[in-house]
Amino acid sequence: MEWLMSGLGLTILLLAGDALVRGAVNLSLRLGVPALIVSLTIVAFGTSAPELLIAISAIKDNAPGIALGNVVGSNTANILLVLGIPALLATIHTSECQTRKSYLFMLAASVVFIVLAFCGTFTLGTGLILLALLALVLIDAVRDAHSHHKAGECVDLDEIEEADPDMPYWRVGLYLIVGLIGLPMGAHLLVENASAIAQTYGVSDTVIGLTLVAVGTSLPELATSVMAALRRQADVALGNVIGSNMFNLLAIVGIATFFGDIPVDPAFLTFDLWVMLAASLLLFPFVFFKVDITRIWGVVLTALYAAYVVVILI
Repeated sequence: MEWLMSGLGLTILLLAGDALVRGAVNLSLRLGVPALIVSLTIVAFGTSAPELLIAISAIKDNAPGIALGNVVGSNTANILLVLGIPALLATIHTSECQTRKSYLFMLAASVVFIVLAFCGTFTLGTGLILLALLALVLIDAVRDAHSHHKAGECVDLDEIEEADPDMPYWRVGLYLIVGLIGLPMGAHLLVENASAIAQTYGVSDTVIGLTLVAVGTSLPELATSVMAALRRQADVALGNVIGSNMFNLLAIVGIATFFGDIPVDPAFLTFDLWVMLAASLLLFPFVFFKVDITRIWGVVLTALYAAYVVVILI
Protein backbone atom coordinates (compact mmCIF):
# COMPACT_ATOMS: atom_id res chain seq x y z
CA MET A 1 0.00 0.00 0.00
CA GLU A 2 2.87 2.36 0.80
CA TRP A 3 4.34 1.81 -2.68
CA LEU A 4 0.98 2.58 -4.28
CA MET A 5 0.51 5.74 -2.23
CA SER A 6 4.10 6.83 -2.94
CA GLY A 7 3.42 6.40 -6.65
CA LEU A 8 0.21 8.38 -6.31
CA GLY A 9 2.02 11.14 -4.41
CA LEU A 10 4.76 11.29 -7.05
CA THR A 11 2.20 11.44 -9.88
CA ILE A 12 0.27 14.26 -8.17
CA LEU A 13 3.56 16.07 -7.51
CA LEU A 14 4.74 15.92 -11.13
CA LEU A 15 1.35 16.90 -12.59
CA ALA A 16 0.93 19.73 -10.10
CA GLY A 17 4.46 20.97 -10.79
CA ASP A 18 3.75 21.05 -14.52
CA ALA A 19 0.47 22.90 -13.92
CA LEU A 20 2.20 25.48 -11.72
CA VAL A 21 4.87 26.12 -14.37
CA ARG A 22 2.25 26.55 -17.10
CA GLY A 23 0.18 28.90 -14.97
CA ALA A 24 3.11 30.99 -13.77
CA VAL A 25 4.71 31.27 -17.21
CA ASN A 26 1.53 32.37 -18.95
CA LEU A 27 0.48 34.74 -16.15
CA SER A 28 3.91 36.40 -16.42
CA LEU A 29 3.63 36.71 -20.19
CA ARG A 30 0.10 38.16 -19.90
CA LEU A 31 1.44 40.72 -17.42
CA GLY A 32 4.18 41.75 -19.84
CA VAL A 33 7.21 40.06 -18.27
CA PRO A 34 9.79 39.43 -21.06
CA ALA A 35 10.04 35.85 -22.29
CA LEU A 36 13.78 35.93 -21.61
CA ILE A 37 13.26 36.59 -17.90
CA VAL A 38 10.50 33.99 -17.76
CA SER A 39 12.80 31.32 -19.18
CA LEU A 40 15.65 32.20 -16.79
CA THR A 41 13.67 32.42 -13.57
CA ILE A 42 10.04 31.26 -13.51
CA VAL A 43 10.53 28.08 -15.54
CA ALA A 44 13.65 27.15 -13.56
CA PHE A 45 11.98 27.74 -10.18
CA GLY A 46 8.74 26.10 -11.31
CA THR A 47 10.38 22.88 -12.45
CA SER A 48 12.17 22.67 -9.08
CA ALA A 49 8.90 23.09 -7.17
CA PRO A 50 8.39 19.32 -6.55
CA GLU A 51 11.86 18.98 -5.00
CA LEU A 52 11.27 22.09 -2.88
CA LEU A 53 7.92 20.88 -1.57
CA ILE A 54 9.42 17.47 -0.78
CA ALA A 55 12.24 19.13 1.18
CA ILE A 56 9.83 21.31 3.17
CA SER A 57 7.43 18.41 3.81
CA ALA A 58 10.31 16.15 4.89
CA ILE A 59 11.56 18.73 7.39
CA LYS A 60 8.07 19.20 8.85
CA ASP A 61 7.57 15.41 9.04
CA ASN A 62 10.92 15.03 10.85
CA ALA A 63 12.52 13.14 7.94
CA PRO A 64 15.40 15.48 6.98
CA GLY A 65 17.29 12.58 5.41
CA ILE A 66 14.73 12.54 2.61
CA ALA A 67 15.16 16.30 2.07
CA LEU A 68 18.93 16.19 1.69
CA GLY A 69 18.95 12.76 0.04
CA ASN A 70 16.54 14.01 -2.62
CA VAL A 71 18.84 16.92 -3.54
CA VAL A 72 22.10 14.95 -3.56
CA GLY A 73 20.52 11.89 -5.18
CA SER A 74 18.77 13.98 -7.85
CA ASN A 75 22.02 15.71 -8.80
CA THR A 76 23.79 12.37 -9.19
CA ALA A 77 20.85 10.88 -11.12
CA ASN A 78 20.61 13.98 -13.33
CA ILE A 79 24.11 13.41 -14.65
CA LEU A 80 24.47 9.63 -14.73
CA LEU A 81 20.88 8.65 -15.52
CA VAL A 82 19.28 11.69 -17.17
CA LEU A 83 22.20 11.98 -19.63
CA GLY A 84 23.02 8.26 -19.76
CA ILE A 85 19.63 6.88 -20.82
CA PRO A 86 19.02 9.42 -23.65
CA ALA A 87 22.55 8.71 -24.95
CA LEU A 88 21.56 5.04 -25.30
CA LEU A 89 18.86 6.14 -27.74
CA ALA A 90 20.78 8.79 -29.69
CA THR A 91 24.17 10.51 -29.43
CA ILE A 92 23.97 13.79 -27.51
CA HIS A 93 26.11 16.19 -29.54
CA THR A 94 27.54 18.13 -26.62
CA SER A 95 30.47 19.21 -28.80
CA GLU A 96 28.08 21.83 -30.21
CA CYS A 97 27.19 23.29 -26.78
CA GLN A 98 28.44 26.49 -25.16
CA THR A 99 27.84 25.74 -21.47
CA ARG A 100 31.28 26.33 -19.97
CA LYS A 101 30.31 29.21 -17.69
CA SER A 102 27.15 27.49 -16.41
CA TYR A 103 29.11 24.29 -15.81
CA LEU A 104 31.77 26.13 -13.78
CA PHE A 105 29.00 27.77 -11.74
CA MET A 106 27.55 24.31 -11.06
CA LEU A 107 30.94 22.96 -9.96
CA ALA A 108 31.46 25.97 -7.68
CA ALA A 109 27.99 25.48 -6.19
CA SER A 110 28.79 21.80 -5.58
CA VAL A 111 32.07 22.61 -3.80
CA VAL A 112 30.47 25.31 -1.61
CA PHE A 113 27.60 22.94 -0.78
CA ILE A 114 30.03 20.21 0.32
CA VAL A 115 32.07 22.67 2.44
CA LEU A 116 28.89 23.87 4.18
CA ALA A 117 27.76 20.27 4.70
CA PHE A 118 30.86 19.65 6.81
CA CYS A 119 29.46 22.17 9.30
CA GLY A 120 27.17 19.28 10.29
CA THR A 121 23.83 21.04 9.78
CA PHE A 122 22.31 23.29 7.15
CA THR A 123 20.94 26.18 9.20
CA LEU A 124 19.24 29.41 8.18
CA GLY A 125 22.67 31.06 8.01
CA THR A 126 24.09 28.51 5.56
CA GLY A 127 20.82 28.63 3.65
CA LEU A 128 21.22 32.37 3.16
CA ILE A 129 24.74 31.80 1.81
CA LEU A 130 23.34 29.36 -0.78
CA LEU A 131 20.58 31.81 -1.76
CA ALA A 132 23.12 34.64 -2.10
CA LEU A 133 25.11 32.49 -4.53
CA LEU A 134 21.90 31.76 -6.43
CA ALA A 135 21.22 35.49 -6.69
CA LEU A 136 24.69 36.02 -8.17
CA VAL A 137 24.08 33.27 -10.75
CA LEU A 138 20.71 34.78 -11.73
CA ILE A 139 22.16 38.29 -11.98
CA ASP A 140 24.89 37.00 -14.29
CA ALA A 141 22.28 35.12 -16.36
CA VAL A 142 20.16 38.26 -16.71
CA ARG A 143 23.23 40.27 -17.79
CA ASP A 144 24.08 37.66 -20.41
CA ALA A 145 20.47 37.68 -21.55
CA HIS A 146 20.49 41.46 -21.98
CA SER A 147 23.73 41.32 -23.96
CA HIS A 148 22.22 38.69 -26.28
CA HIS A 149 19.08 40.81 -26.56
CA LYS A 150 21.13 43.86 -27.61
CA ALA A 151 22.87 41.71 -30.19
CA GLY A 152 19.48 40.81 -31.62
CA GLU A 153 19.40 37.27 -30.19
CA CYS A 154 15.97 37.28 -28.55
CA VAL A 155 14.40 34.30 -26.86
CA ASP A 156 11.53 33.06 -29.00
CA LEU A 157 8.33 32.11 -27.20
CA ASP A 158 8.52 28.78 -29.01
CA GLU A 159 11.60 27.97 -26.91
CA ILE A 160 9.43 28.07 -23.77
CA GLU A 161 7.37 24.92 -24.08
CA GLU A 162 4.62 26.08 -21.72
CA ALA A 163 4.21 29.51 -23.32
CA ASP A 164 0.79 30.50 -24.69
CA PRO A 165 0.43 34.30 -24.49
CA ASP A 166 -3.22 34.03 -25.57
CA MET A 167 -4.23 31.67 -22.77
CA PRO A 168 -7.38 33.02 -21.04
CA TYR A 169 -7.04 34.18 -17.44
CA TRP A 170 -9.49 31.57 -16.13
CA ARG A 171 -7.28 28.77 -17.46
CA VAL A 172 -4.15 30.44 -16.05
CA GLY A 173 -5.89 30.64 -12.67
CA LEU A 174 -6.96 27.00 -12.89
CA TYR A 175 -3.38 25.88 -13.56
CA LEU A 176 -2.12 27.93 -10.61
CA ILE A 177 -4.79 26.56 -8.25
CA VAL A 178 -4.12 22.96 -9.30
CA GLY A 179 -0.38 23.51 -8.84
CA LEU A 180 -0.62 25.22 -5.47
CA ILE A 181 -3.02 22.62 -4.07
CA GLY A 182 -1.46 19.56 -5.68
CA LEU A 183 2.19 20.22 -4.80
CA PRO A 184 1.89 20.11 -1.00
CA MET A 185 -0.62 17.24 -1.21
CA GLY A 186 1.66 15.15 -3.43
CA ALA A 187 4.76 15.99 -1.40
CA HIS A 188 3.08 14.97 1.86
CA LEU A 189 1.86 11.67 0.37
CA LEU A 190 5.26 10.83 -1.07
CA VAL A 191 7.31 11.73 2.00
CA GLU A 192 4.95 10.03 4.47
CA ASN A 193 4.80 6.77 2.51
CA ALA A 194 8.48 6.82 1.52
CA SER A 195 9.30 7.00 5.25
CA ALA A 196 6.97 4.05 5.87
CA ILE A 197 8.76 2.06 3.14
CA ALA A 198 12.10 2.88 4.77
CA GLN A 199 10.87 1.55 8.12
CA THR A 200 9.37 -1.58 6.52
CA TYR A 201 12.61 -2.54 4.76
CA GLY A 202 14.91 -1.38 7.54
CA VAL A 203 16.69 1.29 5.52
CA SER A 204 17.17 4.92 6.44
CA ASP A 205 15.19 7.91 5.20
CA THR A 206 18.45 9.07 3.64
CA VAL A 207 18.69 5.99 1.39
CA ILE A 208 15.05 6.36 0.32
CA GLY A 209 15.72 10.03 -0.48
CA LEU A 210 18.82 9.13 -2.49
CA THR A 211 17.03 6.46 -4.54
CA LEU A 212 13.22 6.30 -4.77
CA VAL A 213 12.48 9.98 -4.23
CA ALA A 214 15.51 11.25 -6.18
CA VAL A 215 14.80 9.15 -9.28
CA GLY A 216 11.11 10.02 -9.11
CA THR A 217 11.71 13.77 -9.06
CA SER A 218 14.28 13.42 -11.88
CA LEU A 219 11.67 11.97 -14.26
CA PRO A 220 10.73 15.38 -15.80
CA GLU A 221 14.40 16.10 -16.53
CA LEU A 222 14.76 12.59 -18.00
CA ALA A 223 11.78 13.10 -20.30
CA THR A 224 13.13 16.48 -21.43
CA SER A 225 16.60 15.08 -22.12
CA VAL A 226 15.28 12.08 -24.07
CA MET A 227 13.28 14.35 -26.39
CA ALA A 228 16.21 16.77 -26.69
CA ALA A 229 18.58 13.94 -27.67
CA LEU A 230 16.16 12.63 -30.30
CA ARG A 231 15.77 16.17 -31.70
CA ARG A 232 19.55 16.81 -31.65
CA GLN A 233 19.08 19.62 -29.12
CA ALA A 234 22.17 18.87 -27.05
CA ASP A 235 22.18 22.36 -25.52
CA VAL A 236 18.72 21.68 -24.05
CA ALA A 237 19.74 18.28 -22.64
CA LEU A 238 22.97 19.51 -21.06
CA GLY A 239 21.61 22.90 -20.00
CA ASN A 240 18.63 21.18 -18.38
CA VAL A 241 20.90 19.05 -16.21
CA ILE A 242 23.33 21.84 -15.26
CA GLY A 243 20.52 24.29 -14.44
CA SER A 244 18.55 21.73 -12.44
CA ASN A 245 21.60 20.75 -10.38
CA MET A 246 22.41 24.38 -9.54
CA PHE A 247 18.84 25.08 -8.44
CA ASN A 248 18.73 21.88 -6.37
CA LEU A 249 21.85 22.84 -4.42
CA LEU A 250 21.28 26.57 -4.02
CA ALA A 251 17.52 27.13 -4.10
CA ILE A 252 16.00 23.94 -2.67
CA VAL A 253 18.24 23.60 0.38
CA GLY A 254 18.51 27.39 0.77
CA ILE A 255 14.74 27.91 0.92
CA ALA A 256 14.12 24.72 2.95
CA THR A 257 16.29 26.03 5.82
CA PHE A 258 13.63 28.70 6.46
CA PHE A 259 11.41 25.86 7.70
CA GLY A 260 13.95 24.14 9.92
CA ASP A 261 17.53 22.93 10.26
CA ILE A 262 18.69 20.07 8.04
CA PRO A 263 21.19 17.79 9.84
CA VAL A 264 23.75 16.09 7.58
CA ASP A 265 23.94 12.30 7.89
CA PRO A 266 27.62 11.20 8.24
CA ALA A 267 27.11 8.94 5.20
CA PHE A 268 26.80 12.04 3.04
CA LEU A 269 30.19 13.32 4.20
CA THR A 270 32.01 10.06 3.58
CA PHE A 271 30.38 8.88 0.35
CA ASP A 272 27.32 10.43 -1.30
CA LEU A 273 28.52 14.03 -1.61
CA TRP A 274 31.77 12.83 -3.18
CA VAL A 275 29.87 10.65 -5.66
CA MET A 276 27.81 13.72 -6.59
CA LEU A 277 31.00 15.77 -7.11
CA ALA A 278 32.67 12.97 -9.10
CA ALA A 279 29.60 12.69 -11.34
CA SER A 280 29.76 16.46 -11.90
CA LEU A 281 33.45 16.23 -12.84
CA LEU A 282 32.59 13.52 -15.40
CA LEU A 283 30.95 16.24 -17.49
CA PHE A 284 34.27 18.09 -17.86
CA PRO A 285 35.40 16.48 -21.17
CA PHE A 286 31.93 16.89 -22.69
CA VAL A 287 31.85 20.59 -21.80
CA PHE A 288 35.47 21.65 -22.45
CA PHE A 289 36.90 19.16 -24.98
CA LYS A 290 33.93 18.99 -27.37
CA VAL A 291 33.36 15.27 -26.76
CA ASP A 292 29.93 13.93 -27.70
CA ILE A 293 28.00 11.69 -25.29
CA THR A 294 27.81 8.60 -27.50
CA ARG A 295 25.98 5.34 -26.86
CA ILE A 296 29.12 3.89 -25.29
CA TRP A 297 29.22 6.81 -22.84
CA GLY A 298 25.51 6.25 -22.26
CA VAL A 299 26.24 2.66 -21.20
CA VAL A 300 29.07 3.83 -18.92
CA LEU A 301 27.02 6.56 -17.23
CA THR A 302 23.96 4.32 -16.73
CA ALA A 303 26.12 1.47 -15.39
CA LEU A 304 27.83 3.83 -12.95
CA TYR A 305 24.45 4.93 -11.60
CA ALA A 306 23.29 1.31 -11.25
CA ALA A 307 26.50 0.49 -9.35
CA TYR A 308 25.99 3.51 -7.07
CA VAL A 309 22.43 2.41 -6.20
CA VAL A 310 23.59 -1.14 -5.47
CA VAL A 311 26.33 0.14 -3.16
CA ILE A 312 24.02 2.35 -1.07
CA LEU A 313 21.33 -0.34 -0.83
CA ILE A 314 23.71 -3.06 0.35
